[in-house]
Amino acid sequence: MTRQEFDAFCATLPGAEHVVQWRGSSVWKVGGKIFAICSQWRAGEGEKIRFKCSDIAYRLLCERPGVAPSPYLARAKWVAVGADADMGEEDIRAYIREAHKIVSAGLSRARRREIGLMP
Repeated sequence: MTRQEFDAFCATLPGAEHVVQWRGSSVWKVGGKIFAICSQWRAGEGEKIRFKCSDIAYRLLCERPGVAPSPYLARAKWVAVGADADMGEEDIRAYIREAHKIVSAGLSRARRREIGLMP
């Protein structure tokens, strides 16, 4: 998945907000909380897609080739998916969708209403 495809997909998620920060990283938030990032972590390294996941998904994903705990975010169950990962684009989209749900669920009811996630 390219950065442009990543950004286009994340833009379809309810209440998603995009910012560019941390040396040009494409950061996606819901209710002010980050759920996915596309960036180059180290010079010379290709861009990686990073997202929050459940405890079980974290353990399973970290066993797959091309997927690793995300630097500085692993303790919060974030993974980094490289271009060489053994994952199709639909799988990546499904995990990003789930990351959006996990982060959204942690928002207060008032905040979810405010951004249109609840009636």
